[in-house]
Amino acid sequence: MKQLLSSISFCILLSSFLLFLSCVDNEEYADTPTGNFEALWQMVDQHYCFFDYKQHAYGLDWNEVYHKYKVRVSDRMTDVQLFEVLTDMLSELRDGHVNLTTSMDYGRYWAWRDDYPQNFSDTLERRYMGTDYKIAAGLRYRVLDDNIGYIRYESFQTPVGESNLDDCLSYLALCRGIIIDIRNNGGGDLTTAERLAARFVQQKTLVGYMRHKTGSGHSDFSDMEPRYLEPSSRLRWHRGVCVLTNRSVFSAANEFAVIMHALPNVKIVGDHTGGGSGMPLNNSLPNGWSVRYSACPMYDAQKHDTEFGIDADIPVALTDEATAAGIDLIIEAARKVLAE
Repeated sequence: MKQLLSSISFCILLSSFLLFLSCVDNEEYADTPTGNFEALWQMVDQHYCFFDYKQHAYGLDWNEVYHKYKVRVSDRMTDVQLFEVLTDMLSELRDGHVNLTTSMDYGRYWAWRDDYPQNFSDTLERRYMGTDYKIAAGLRYRVLDDNIGYIRYESFQTPVGESNLDDCLSYLALCRGIIIDIRNNGGGDLTTAERLAARFVQQKTLVGYMRHKTGSGHSDFSDMEPRYLEPSSRLRWHRGVCVLTNRSVFSAANEFAVIMHALPNVKIVGDHTGGGSGMPLNNSLPNGWSVRYSACPMYDAQKHDTEFGIDADIPVALTDEATAAGIDLIIEAARKVLAE
């Protein structure tokens, strides 16, 4: 199976990065609130991959963040109080891939989706999908009454195999076009996203770039490494495609939208995606709490950062009036594009 990053090259990249972690994480911190605060700030300072971009985007100053939150930390505070301070500090990064995991709670930043209209309706989904749809692993699919194929993929955490894709595309083979609805898809396995995208490309295509950390400085990165999508050797689709997106399209799903956007026969329809273009890694604090953070930045084919998502080619939003009438304006816009 051809992938954007071969298993060998990815293992080399990951091994190099883990060696880098072992080299820079050589300072021991006490298992106290102050020690855990210092360990977390330093860990993020050395490993996080979007400092330069976010300083430019909204003025993030990680040194300023340190002084802002250090005064809130005391060795007399409880675990609950410490968790609140550390979660608030990490939220300054505005990154859905940055999380603090404990036995009592899960620190997260979800404003990337919660601060925006949902542009998706479970009721409308059931109306358009009906009851006679087919299921192939994580795919649900059917033919709409205007001979447009409709594929709903809710999460790339649910794997889809090559045979599943063969069966799905064979069933939709006579359709005029295909709608791939990934709204509310929060990501999952990037390999699965690539496997699906490979069914819609006809030749080796540049779809993006990637860099990885080479040192502890905020700007210490490798050169941009091109990422190519190879066409699948199995059944492929040659006609038009619309990918439906909203703000809850994140991580591997955001990357799927980025890849598909680079293909000539594809239009992105709906809302701006949620982003999450940093490949995450995990580490731990002295008290055992787990920390996840973005470590390797990824870019689109024009070398643009996609950490905060990408725009739709055809922006469309749901309205209360249309939803009450049983009409999904995003699906209808895609049907119109494919019919033309």
